[in-house]
Formats: sequence, structure tokens, C-alpha cells
Amino acid sequence: MTETPENTAAEQAPRPDDAATAPVAQTPGAGADPSPPAAAPPAAPPPAGSAGDMKEAPLLEHLVELRTRMLRCLIAVGIGFAASYSFAERLLDILLRPLMEVMPAGSKLIATSLPETFFTVMKLALVAGAFVASPYIFFQLWQFVAPGLYKEERKIIVPVAVASAVCFVGGALFGYFIVFPFGFKFFMDYASEYITMMPTISAYFSLAVTLLFAFGLIFELPVFIFFLTSLGMVSTKALRKFRRWAILLSFVVSAVLTPTPDAVNQMLMAGPMIILYELGIWVSWFVDKPRLAEKAARKAEAEAAKAPPEPPKSPDTPGEPEAPDTEPDAEPAAATAAPRPASDDSKAG
Repeated sequence: MTETPENTAAEQAPRPDDAATAPVAQTPGAGADPSPPAAAPPAAPPPAGSAGDMKEAPLLEHLVELRTRMLRCLIAVGIGFAASYSFAERLLDILLRPLMEVMPAGSKLIATSLPETFFTVMKLALVAGAFVASPYIFFQLWQFVAPGLYKEERKIIVPVAVASAVCFVGGALFGYFIVFPFGFKFFMDYASEYITMMPTISAYFSLAVTLLFAFGLIFELPVFIFFLTSLGMVSTKALRKFRRWAILLSFVVSAVLTPTPDAVNQMLMAGPMIILYELGIWVSWFVDKPRLAEKAARKAEAEAAKAPPEPPKSPDTPGEPEAPDTEPDAEPAAATAAPRPASDDSKAG
């Protein structure tokens, strides 16, 4: 087949797919490099799941930090357990005292199995270790949530951790000295000549520890309100608006947690909850006060920035006459006031 100029041009025309890899034809003598340029390596495709890795990395970091702080808390509880185990039997006598004071004379608790007393002592030493290590535990918890707080609020982590531990231990002491005598007396009143109260040591330990932790957590209410207010999740106005429901919820929680259904023991738990809620409102107000002032200042600055600037006032503005000159020209006045000299004609007449 005869090659025509049209066929030759069609065969030499580059394809669109080869435009990126085909060397650029250069005219000899134009000063260009005679060697063809090297083809650029193809770009590596983005790794699959890169967006997911960016989202999972912070979560993994938080989980690792949470694991580290929980491990530290467990180590602290273990140290407290080792320190409390040496006098755990003495602690058991102290824990049994509120019940023994309301039981009939000569009554004792029983154990239904051989290792029951041993395991109860071990559990009591563990609970005592948790109470001893509570300041450090609360400190670790506040350190975990510190990144969500303001810089000024991070400076009070140590005082807040100590306050949390004091509130927790104070709630447990309130339950031990105030609630235990009334609650156990209510139970013992059901004994009669046909019924003899013989509680097991494990059952009493479970009930007592549950009440101690319940009152300890309830007394943490002001600290929880401070934490939620610091994060901006609640406000003083919302807490005041929720006051009626908080009172109702206090009685519901006390009815569930107290071991007795009588109104006296419910009031012993609901009353402190209501008082602590009111204290939490004051704590929230102190936390919100600087924020509200800062918010108002920012709002005022934003409004001032949006307002158009006032144009400068010119002296020719109507309605504002120009002030008269306080120093009149003395020469025209003197010329006006001076008498004219008499003419020669008037003298001659």
C-alpha cells in the first residue's frame, strides 16, 4: 500500500493516553537537551482508610490514657489494701458496731461457710484501701478530664480532687453515724419471740458497703455540678429551673437506695441531697459569673465592631453656627470712634 502524507501523519499522531509519557519533540539547534526527559513516576495512591485513621487516632490516645490512669488507680488501691489488711479485723469490729448496738444482748452474727469470714475481712480491707486512695483516684480522674477545661480551671485540679475525696469520705461517715443506727433499729424492731434475728456477716457487709458508697457518691453532687458547669453542659439558670424536679428526684433516689421504706430514713438521704443541690447551684453561679462577664464583654465588642463609625463633624455643618471672634479688630473700631476734624469753612463762619 502506498504511503500518502495523510496516512503518515495519522500514524505519527500521538494518542491522548500517551500524552503524559511521550517525549516532547525538540528542534535540533534550539539549545535544548538532546536527551529525552525521564518519565515522572506515577503518584502513589492514598492509603486506604486514611480518613478513618485520622478519626481513630485521638480515640486510641484517649483509651490509652484511660487505661494508664486506671492502672495507676488500681496500684494505689492495692497499696491501700496492703496497708489496711494488717488491721482489717479491727475495721470489721468498727463496721459491726452500729448493728451490735441495736441487737439484743448476747446476739452475734453468723457465718454459713468456713471461708465466709476470711473473704469478708479481705473485702473490707479492699474497701478501706479504696477509701484511703480516694484522693489519688479522684486526682487521676480529674487529670483525665483536664484537657476539656480552661487553663485557669486546670490550676485547681488538686484542690478539687481533695474536695472530692473529702465529700466522698464525709458522705460515708454521714451514713455510718446517722443512717445506720436508724435503719438497723427499724429492721430489728421486726424481731419477736417467734423470730430471732441472725444476720450473716456477708449479708451485713454487702448492705453496709452499699450504703457507704451510696452516701459517698451523693455527697459528690456539688463536685459533679462544678464539673458539668465548667464544661458548659449546665448553667445556673437551668439548675434553678430544675429545682422542683431535683427535689422530687431526691426522694425517688432515697426511696430506692435506703434499706428501709419508712419516711425517716428517706428524709435522712433526701434532705442532704436537697441541701447539696442548693450548694451546687451556688458553686455553679461562681463558675458562671466570670464566663457571663466575658461573654457580655465579647458581645459589646462585636456590636461596636459592627456599628458604622460616625463621620467627622465639619465647621460648616448646619445647625452649629460658627463661634464669633472674641477679639474684634481694634483698628476699624478706633477709626469709627474718632471724631472728624472740623473743616476750614466751618471755622471761618
